[in-house]
Amino acid sequence: MTISANEQLLRGHIVEHGRSLFDRGLAAGSSGNISVRLQDGWLLTPTDSCLGQLDPARLSKLNWEGKLLSGDAPSKEAFLHRAIYEERADANAIVHLHATYSAAVSCMAGLDPENCMPPLTAYFVMKVGRLPLVPYHRPGDVALADAIRALARTHSALLLANHGPIVSAATLEAAIYTIEELEETAKLFLLLRDAPVRTLTDAQIAELQSVFAPKH
Repeated sequence: MTISANEQLLRGHIVEHGRSLFDRGLAAGSSGNISVRLQDGWLLTPTDSCLGQLDPARLSKLNWEGKLLSGDAPSKEAFLHRAIYEERADANAIVHLHATYSAAVSCMAGLDPENCMPPLTAYFVMKVGRLPLVPYHRPGDVALADAIRALARTHSALLLANHGPIVSAATLEAAIYTIEELEETAKLFLLLRDAPVRTLTDAQIAELQSVFAPKH
């Protein structure tokens, strides 16, 4: 199978970013997965693979019916990525992690299901916006795709209950930056749980939205 220069480049980017996430403790063991859209399908990290030890030649390549075209068997969460790509034409990359702080928030009781974390910083508002909570499903449960679809139409970042965040963006770099900002905000949220907190006001959020045109 002939691989285009652009696909080769994207394979290298997946490996590079996967290693960076692993080295910084954002993707422990074989947790987390990354995908990118191609002209003739999409690439996804393989099942049970460590993001710190990816081989660009062994990345899973699938068509839009979910058939494996080349590489190792795909992540069992491939259906989550596919559902988001089908709902978001502007999504060219998706990152899903079990990062410590955002996963911790996903386990908390009493979260607002329409927006899991408050607007603590301008950068969270600019990169993430609102963060809905997707009800718990066991790993690999295809019913999770239906739960994600409706929310993915209007939100580029979602938090899976008792699981972790999944983020889509126009580029892989943008998806990485967004999920990193989400994880840092989750850390702030947990650090500030017992302290009086000053969140951004509606007027401040509106100003950010008008100036920076953030994601939903």
